[in-house]
Amino acid sequence: MTTVWFVFLSLMITVYVVLDGFDLGVGALLLRLAANDDERAAMTEAIGPVWNGNEVWLIAAGGVLFLSFPVAYAAAFSGLYFGLILVLWLLLGRGLSFELRDQIDHPLWRTACDTVFGLASAALAFVFGVALGNIVRGVPLGANGYFHLPLFEILNWYALLVGLFGLVVLAHHGAAFASFQATGALAERARRWQRWLFWATVVLALALIAPTHSVRARLFDALVDHPWRLVFPALAVGGAVAIVVLRRGQRWTGVFVASALTIVGLLATVAAGLYPSILPAHQGRPHGLTIHNAAAGHYALSTAIVWWSIGISLAIVYFTYAYRTMFRTRAADAGSGAS
Repeated sequence: MTTVWFVFLSLMITVYVVLDGFDLGVGALLLRLAANDDERAAMTEAIGPVWNGNEVWLIAAGGVLFLSFPVAYAAAFSGLYFGLILVLWLLLGRGLSFELRDQIDHPLWRTACDTVFGLASAALAFVFGVALGNIVRGVPLGANGYFHLPLFEILNWYALLVGLFGLVVLAHHGAAFASFQATGALAERARRWQRWLFWATVVLALALIAPTHSVRARLFDALVDHPWRLVFPALAVGGAVAIVVLRRGQRWTGVFVASALTIVGLLATVAAGLYPSILPAHQGRPHGLTIHNAAAGHYALSTAIVWWSIGISLAIVYFTYAYRTMFRTRAADAGSGAS
């Protein structure tokens, strides 16, 4: 049962990164891609119908962590408290700037809101990467299951490298989204940025292999010792290859889907390499939290799986409807514009 909930938690985090990742990427590139106020408005309107709903998956992932592995939830939220408060403020700034952008009809106001939205989006992508880097690297858990990381220990060299990688990956995801959603000169700039960011992603991914092995060699051992887990890095590589092939064919919707598959492969690789750890300790330290010593009771997990199944089914139906409506609207707008 604990393994099932580990899979559920990994799934919720992955869905969040894929869905909210493209609008974080669009936000991070907003000031670079858009040449004027009309183009910035077009980019924000492209993500407007779904960006707020995408963030629900972050809350849902936190709820699943609290429900299934409450010990890890308590340790992570206390030890990474500064980082979580920073995420909260960035989410608030991003949301307010997006919602208030059109409340005052003045170019200076809209520029200020766009600047806050862009910087907060980029910072969120970076901070999420830093958090993932600290989890992979491990945290200094004590015998009581708690730890505390000061700011400059959170911003260690490995976490900063993963943070940069996360920012580039999500910026590429946003550029891939803009490549098929935008039109005219904006679309052309998005496609150029998609190409540059793709190769930056590849270079950083290769550069991260040796540092990751140095801070957590067991991650690679777990993949090699269980060969079926190699399907996850193969998915990431396959997605990257598909991006190159589909880009050459100018199939921009396919490029976006392949970008999503690459992200799924990357996150699944990390989850498979860390399993059964939820919050691993530093290499060489004796204390760490796994699915066994951090999980809730068997009765709670067994009962919750029924309600989780109902909730996730409703969420899938809603998001399917929302995204189909968004893409139909975009297609209709493009058709009326062409005519």
